[in-house]
Amino acid sequence: MLTNGHTIIQLLEEFAPKHLAMEGDKIGLQVGTLNKEIKKVMVTLDVLEEVVDEAIQEGVDLLIAHHAVIFRPLKNLRTDLPAGRLYEKLIKHDIAVYITHTNLDVAPGGINDLMADALGLIETEPIDVLHTEQLKKLVVFVPVSHHDQVLQAIAEAGAGWIGKYSHCTFNMEGTGTFMPRDGAQPFIGREGELEKVEEVRLETIISSDLQNRVVKAMLKAHPYEEVAYDIYPLEQAGKSYGLGRIGKLPNPISLKELADQVKGVFQVNGLRVVGELNRQVKKVAVLGGDGNSYVSKAAFKGADVLVTGDIYYHTAHDAIASGLALIDPGHNVEKIMKKALREILMTKLQKTKSETQVIISKVNTDPFQFL
Repeated sequence: MLTNGHTIIQLLEEFAPKHLAMEGDKIGLQVGTLNKEIKKVMVTLDVLEEVVDEAIQEGVDLLIAHHAVIFRPLKNLRTDLPAGRLYEKLIKHDIAVYITHTNLDVAPGGINDLMADALGLIETEPIDVLHTEQLKKLVVFVPVSHHDQVLQAIAEAGAGWIGKYSHCTFNMEGTGTFMPRDGAQPFIGREGELEKVEEVRLETIISSDLQNRVVKAMLKAHPYEEVAYDIYPLEQAGKSYGLGRIGKLPNPISLKELADQVKGVFQVNGLRVVGELNRQVKKVAVLGGDGNSYVSKAAFKGADVLVTGDIYYHTAHDAIASGLALIDPGHNVEKIMKKALREILMTKLQKTKSETQVIISKVNTDPFQFL
């Protein structure tokens, strides 16, 4: 069984929801249609003509990329020029292009977490918080016979998470009353007769982002024709999401040792370093892509060193002045997302017994070489 394009993107957005993206970010479907069955998905960092040629050769129906293929307004669509030729190939071969950018950076387990994990950072948090969950309390009244069924359904939909604990609920037994009226089709009771049922008041915590999903799962699992439930806003803040990560190394090492480690784990042939190579570093910040705007924020949070790309000359001087070391392995280290995103999609598709394949682009899209 092949999976529809909309379903694949729905699975992707369970991992990297659109609302986590920065305002104005160029994400979503940029070329083609998702109204089709997908035989093969290719995950890529960039959508270059060489990548499109690879996708055509592999029989790909959907490209999922990190960097937008349409980033600036198109002035023309001339097929005798490189940009137009790329779009022509995509359209002629019915290849859709979907972009997941800063939402993939921000998402738990996304690019910045992958970078932090690759360097062995612990006790990580965002460099720059963009979004904080709004928490709500869900209360639903369930007959004792279906209590476990409803509890499991809402937990699997994402309710009941507190820190590293799932299935967090409070349950209290009591008596519920109702009288079925004309036209009702009650699970318990008879029309026109007052019914008393032993029920459980099931309480749990949900994020507003998951509210619709949890309520849908609850209603599906609940046996009643009309379900009694309440949702209350809570004052306490939920989990924070943001760009970059800052954490600690298990043990201090020299800046040069960390730079060598960066070269190895991100598979780069060269990098730029700002700072004294013998300096000991322990608190490390990472940010995929262009990190110039986050140098001062990393320094303010107490980082010894920031690992990021595309550092400008004057930004490097600012970092030195603030006491922050820099390691610049380039923008292309974000390629770490390809393998991880493939594994995430394959796991989700396999649960649905889908025959849709997910592959990784083998094209090296890094424009730079070190001599």
